[in-house]
Amino acid sequence: MCIVVFAWQVHPLYPLILLLNRDEYHHRPTKAVGWWEGGEIIGGRDEVAGGTWLACTREGRVSFLTNVLELHTLPEAKSRGELPLRFLESKKSSEEFAKELVKEVHEYNGFNLITLDLSSNKMFYISNRPKSEPPTVQQVQPGIHVLSNAKLDSPWPKVQRLKLNFKKLLGTYDDDEEIPVKDMINKLMRDTTKADKSQLPNICSLDWEYNLSSIFVEVDTPLGRYGTRSMIGLSIKDTEEASFHETYIERELWWEKTINYYITPTFKINDTIF
Repeated sequence: MCIVVFAWQVHPLYPLILLLNRDEYHHRPTKAVGWWEGGEIIGGRDEVAGGTWLACTREGRVSFLTNVLELHTLPEAKSRGELPLRFLESKKSSEEFAKELVKEVHEYNGFNLITLDLSSNKMFYISNRPKSEPPTVQQVQPGIHVLSNAKLDSPWPKVQRLKLNFKKLLGTYDDDEEIPVKDMINKLMRDTTKADKSQLPNICSLDWEYNLSSIFVEVDTPLGRYGTRSMIGLSIKDTEEASFHETYIERELWWEKTINYYITPTFKINDTIF
Protein backbone atom coordinates (compact mmCIF):
# COMPACT_ATOMS: atom_id res chain seq x y z
CA MET A 1 0.00 0.00 0.00
CA CYS A 2 1.16 3.54 -0.69
CA ILE A 3 -0.09 7.10 -0.73
CA VAL A 4 1.04 9.80 -3.15
CA VAL A 5 0.23 13.50 -3.26
CA PHE A 6 1.36 15.50 -6.26
CA ALA A 7 1.00 18.94 -7.78
CA TRP A 8 0.84 18.74 -11.57
CA GLN A 9 1.31 21.99 -13.51
CA VAL A 10 0.30 24.06 -10.49
CA HIS A 11 3.48 25.85 -9.44
CA PRO A 12 5.08 28.37 -11.85
CA LEU A 13 8.59 26.92 -11.35
CA TYR A 14 7.79 23.24 -10.82
CA PRO A 15 5.69 21.27 -13.32
CA LEU A 16 5.76 18.37 -10.85
CA ILE A 17 6.10 18.19 -7.07
CA LEU A 18 5.42 14.76 -5.58
CA LEU A 19 5.52 13.15 -2.14
CA LEU A 20 5.11 9.38 -1.74
CA ASN A 21 4.96 6.97 1.19
CA ARG A 22 5.59 3.34 0.35
CA ASP A 23 4.07 0.82 2.77
CA GLU A 24 5.45 -2.71 2.76
CA TYR A 25 6.79 -5.41 5.06
CA HIS A 26 10.07 -4.24 6.52
CA HIS A 27 11.77 -7.53 5.76
CA ARG A 28 10.97 -7.48 2.01
CA PRO A 29 14.27 -7.05 0.09
CA THR A 30 14.32 -3.58 -1.45
CA LYS A 31 16.83 -1.21 -3.03
CA ALA A 32 16.64 2.44 -2.09
CA VAL A 33 16.32 5.15 -4.73
CA GLY A 34 19.33 5.17 -7.04
CA TRP A 35 20.42 4.81 -10.65
CA TRP A 36 19.72 1.38 -12.09
CA GLU A 37 22.16 -0.56 -14.21
CA GLY A 38 22.61 1.30 -17.49
CA GLY A 39 22.18 4.71 -15.87
CA GLU A 40 18.89 5.60 -17.61
CA ILE A 41 16.35 4.88 -14.85
CA ILE A 42 16.35 6.23 -11.31
CA GLY A 43 14.04 5.00 -8.58
CA GLY A 44 13.51 2.44 -5.87
CA ARG A 45 13.40 -1.25 -6.69
CA ASP A 46 11.64 -4.30 -5.29
CA GLU A 47 14.27 -7.04 -5.21
CA VAL A 48 11.67 -9.82 -5.03
CA ALA A 49 9.74 -9.16 -8.26
CA GLY A 50 12.15 -6.66 -9.81
CA GLY A 51 9.68 -3.83 -10.30
CA THR A 52 9.22 -0.39 -8.80
CA TRP A 53 6.62 1.85 -7.19
CA LEU A 54 8.16 5.10 -8.48
CA ALA A 55 10.88 5.75 -11.02
CA CYS A 56 11.96 8.22 -13.72
CA THR A 57 14.16 8.27 -16.78
CA ARG A 58 16.81 10.77 -17.78
CA GLU A 59 14.54 11.84 -20.67
CA GLY A 60 11.71 12.95 -18.39
CA ARG A 61 9.39 9.97 -18.21
CA VAL A 62 7.88 9.40 -14.77
CA SER A 63 5.67 6.60 -13.49
CA PHE A 64 4.33 5.55 -10.11
CA LEU A 65 1.94 2.93 -8.81
CA THR A 66 -0.31 2.05 -5.89
CA ASN A 67 -2.19 -1.16 -5.16
CA VAL A 68 -5.97 -1.18 -4.79
CA LEU A 69 -7.25 -2.36 -1.41
CA GLU A 70 -9.38 -5.46 -2.00
CA LEU A 71 -10.40 -8.52 -0.03
CA HIS A 72 -9.39 -11.18 -2.55
CA THR A 73 -6.33 -11.22 -4.82
CA LEU A 74 -5.10 -13.66 -7.45
CA PRO A 75 -1.87 -15.43 -6.42
CA GLU A 76 -1.00 -16.17 -10.07
CA ALA A 77 -1.37 -12.54 -11.22
CA LYS A 78 1.53 -10.70 -12.80
CA SER A 79 3.59 -8.37 -10.60
CA ARG A 80 2.11 -4.87 -10.63
CA GLY A 81 5.56 -3.39 -10.02
CA GLU A 82 6.52 -4.18 -13.60
CA LEU A 83 3.99 -1.68 -14.98
CA PRO A 84 5.91 1.55 -14.27
CA LEU A 85 9.06 -0.08 -15.59
CA ARG A 86 7.33 -1.14 -18.81
CA PHE A 87 6.26 2.44 -19.45
CA LEU A 88 9.70 3.87 -18.69
CA GLU A 89 11.40 1.42 -21.04
CA SER A 90 8.91 1.96 -23.86
CA LYS A 91 8.95 4.66 -26.51
CA LYS A 92 5.18 5.11 -26.39
CA SER A 93 3.46 8.28 -25.22
CA SER A 94 1.51 8.18 -21.95
CA GLU A 95 -1.72 7.98 -23.89
CA GLU A 96 -0.52 5.25 -26.28
CA PHE A 97 0.81 3.17 -23.41
CA ALA A 98 -2.43 3.51 -21.42
CA LYS A 99 -4.62 2.44 -24.33
CA GLU A 100 -2.40 -0.56 -25.04
CA LEU A 101 -2.30 -1.64 -21.39
CA VAL A 102 -6.11 -1.77 -21.23
CA LYS A 103 -6.00 -4.99 -23.25
CA GLU A 104 -4.23 -6.88 -20.47
CA VAL A 105 -5.25 -5.24 -17.18
CA HIS A 106 -7.15 -8.42 -16.20
CA GLU A 107 -3.79 -10.17 -15.76
CA TYR A 108 -2.99 -8.02 -12.70
CA ASN A 109 -4.45 -7.58 -9.25
CA GLY A 110 -5.95 -4.18 -8.51
CA PHE A 111 -3.69 -1.26 -9.39
CA ASN A 112 -3.56 2.48 -9.98
CA LEU A 113 -0.88 3.62 -12.41
CA ILE A 114 0.25 7.13 -13.35
CA THR A 115 2.38 7.73 -16.44
CA LEU A 116 3.92 11.08 -17.38
CA ASP A 117 5.95 12.09 -20.41
CA LEU A 118 7.33 15.59 -19.84
CA SER A 119 8.19 15.99 -23.52
CA SER A 120 4.46 16.04 -24.30
CA ASN A 121 3.32 17.45 -20.93
CA LYS A 122 0.68 14.74 -20.69
CA MET A 123 -0.08 12.65 -17.62
CA PHE A 124 -2.42 9.65 -17.69
CA TYR A 125 -4.12 7.59 -15.01
CA ILE A 126 -4.93 3.90 -15.55
CA SER A 127 -6.80 1.61 -13.14
CA ASN A 128 -8.29 -1.88 -13.45
CA ARG A 129 -10.69 -1.55 -10.53
CA PRO A 130 -13.50 -1.93 -9.69
CA LYS A 131 -13.85 -5.23 -11.52
CA SER A 132 -17.47 -4.51 -12.35
CA GLU A 133 -16.52 -1.50 -14.49
CA PRO A 134 -14.40 -1.05 -17.63
CA PRO A 135 -10.77 -0.06 -16.97
CA THR A 136 -10.22 3.63 -16.28
CA VAL A 137 -8.02 5.59 -18.68
CA GLN A 138 -8.05 9.34 -18.21
CA GLN A 139 -5.75 12.27 -18.71
CA VAL A 140 -4.83 13.89 -15.39
CA GLN A 141 -5.69 17.57 -15.39
CA PRO A 142 -3.51 20.24 -13.76
CA GLY A 143 -4.10 20.41 -10.03
CA ILE A 144 -3.26 18.82 -6.69
CA HIS A 145 -4.15 15.12 -6.62
CA VAL A 146 -3.84 12.27 -4.13
CA LEU A 147 -3.57 8.61 -5.05
CA SER A 148 -4.02 6.03 -2.33
CA ASN A 149 -5.54 2.55 -2.52
CA ALA A 150 -8.77 3.41 -4.30
CA LYS A 151 -9.54 5.59 -7.33
CA LEU A 152 -7.56 8.78 -7.91
CA ASP A 153 -8.76 11.47 -5.48
CA SER A 154 -11.17 9.09 -3.72
CA PRO A 155 -12.42 10.91 -0.60
CA TRP A 156 -10.83 8.68 2.03
CA PRO A 157 -10.03 10.57 5.27
CA LYS A 158 -6.25 10.42 4.90
CA VAL A 159 -6.50 11.42 1.24
CA GLN A 160 -8.53 14.50 2.08
CA ARG A 161 -6.28 15.45 5.00
CA LEU A 162 -3.10 15.07 2.98
CA LYS A 163 -4.49 17.05 0.04
CA LEU A 164 -5.58 19.91 2.29
CA ASN A 165 -2.32 20.03 4.23
CA PHE A 166 -0.21 19.79 1.07
CA LYS A 167 -2.13 22.69 -0.50
CA LYS A 168 -1.71 24.81 2.64
CA LEU A 169 2.01 24.08 2.89
CA LEU A 170 2.65 24.71 -0.80
CA GLY A 171 0.90 28.07 -0.41
CA THR A 172 3.46 29.19 2.18
CA TYR A 173 6.23 29.30 -0.45
CA ASP A 174 6.65 32.22 -2.84
CA ASP A 175 6.24 31.58 -6.56
CA ASP A 176 9.96 32.13 -7.16
CA GLU A 177 11.11 30.18 -4.08
CA GLU A 178 12.86 26.82 -4.04
CA ILE A 179 10.56 24.05 -2.79
CA PRO A 180 12.34 21.90 -0.15
CA VAL A 181 10.74 18.49 -0.62
CA LYS A 182 12.71 17.10 2.32
CA ASP A 183 11.01 19.60 4.63
CA MET A 184 7.63 18.82 3.04
CA ILE A 185 8.14 15.13 3.76
CA ASN A 186 8.90 15.83 7.41
CA LYS A 187 5.87 18.10 7.81
CA LEU A 188 3.31 16.02 5.92
CA MET A 189 4.28 12.37 5.45
CA ARG A 190 4.96 11.39 9.07
CA ASP A 191 1.32 11.91 10.07
CA THR A 192 0.12 8.93 12.16
CA THR A 193 -3.45 10.25 12.66
CA LYS A 194 -5.95 7.44 12.11
CA ALA A 195 -9.46 7.77 10.72
CA ASP A 196 -12.61 7.34 12.73
CA LYS A 197 -13.72 3.74 12.25
CA SER A 198 -17.09 4.91 10.96
CA GLN A 199 -15.29 6.50 7.97
CA LEU A 200 -13.48 3.37 6.81
CA PRO A 201 -14.41 1.81 3.43
CA ASN A 202 -15.35 -1.63 4.86
CA ILE A 203 -13.45 -3.62 2.25
CA CYS A 204 -11.26 -5.74 4.53
CA SER A 205 -11.26 -6.34 8.29
CA LEU A 206 -11.99 -3.28 10.39
CA ASP A 207 -8.74 -3.59 12.38
CA TRP A 208 -6.61 -3.83 9.23
CA GLU A 209 -8.29 -0.86 7.58
CA TYR A 210 -7.90 1.14 10.79
CA ASN A 211 -4.16 0.39 10.90
CA LEU A 212 -3.82 1.50 7.26
CA SER A 213 -5.89 4.66 7.71
CA SER A 214 -2.99 6.95 8.61
CA ILE A 215 -0.63 8.63 6.15
CA PHE A 216 2.36 7.08 7.96
CA VAL A 217 1.60 3.42 8.70
CA GLU A 218 3.21 1.24 11.38
CA VAL A 219 1.77 -2.06 12.57
CA ASP A 220 3.04 -5.38 13.87
CA THR A 221 1.54 -8.43 12.16
CA PRO A 222 2.04 -12.21 12.46
CA LEU A 223 4.16 -11.94 9.28
CA GLY A 224 6.37 -9.19 10.69
CA ARG A 225 6.53 -5.43 10.90
CA TYR A 226 4.48 -3.70 8.19
CA GLY A 227 4.25 -0.04 7.36
CA THR A 228 5.85 3.01 5.83
CA ARG A 229 9.42 2.10 5.00
CA SER A 230 10.17 4.76 2.39
CA MET A 231 9.21 8.44 2.08
CA ILE A 232 10.15 10.05 -1.23
CA GLY A 233 10.01 13.61 -2.44
CA LEU A 234 10.42 14.29 -6.16
CA SER A 235 10.53 17.75 -7.69
CA ILE A 236 11.06 18.67 -11.34
CA LYS A 237 11.69 22.30 -12.27
CA ASP A 238 10.90 24.04 -15.54
CA THR A 239 14.68 24.31 -15.98
CA GLU A 240 14.69 20.48 -16.21
CA GLU A 241 16.41 20.07 -12.85
CA ALA A 242 15.11 17.02 -11.00
CA SER A 243 15.63 16.15 -7.35
CA PHE A 244 14.91 12.90 -5.53
CA HIS A 245 14.99 12.82 -1.74
CA GLU A 246 14.32 9.57 0.09
CA THR A 247 14.11 8.73 3.77
CA TYR A 248 14.03 4.95 4.11
CA ILE A 249 14.47 1.96 6.41
CA GLU A 250 17.44 -0.34 5.99
CA ARG A 251 18.51 -2.86 8.64
CA GLU A 252 15.77 -1.35 10.86
CA LEU A 253 17.49 2.05 10.84
CA TRP A 254 16.33 5.20 9.06
CA TRP A 255 18.62 6.59 6.37
CA GLU A 256 18.29 9.40 3.87
CA LYS A 257 19.76 10.44 0.55
CA THR A 258 19.27 13.11 -2.11
CA ILE A 259 20.05 12.70 -5.81
CA ASN A 260 19.92 15.67 -8.18
CA TYR A 261 20.19 15.45 -11.96
CA TYR A 262 19.22 17.20 -15.19
CA ILE A 263 16.60 15.82 -17.53
CA THR A 264 17.83 15.38 -21.11
CA PRO A 265 14.64 15.21 -23.18
CA THR A 266 14.50 13.45 -26.53
CA PHE A 267 13.22 15.12 -29.67
CA LYS A 268 12.01 13.97 -33.08
CA ILE A 269 13.08 14.85 -36.63
CA ASN A 270 10.97 13.17 -39.31
CA ASP A 271 9.71 10.64 -36.74
CA THR A 272 13.25 9.68 -35.72
CA ILE A 273 13.85 9.90 -31.94
CA PHE A 274 17.12 11.47 -30.78
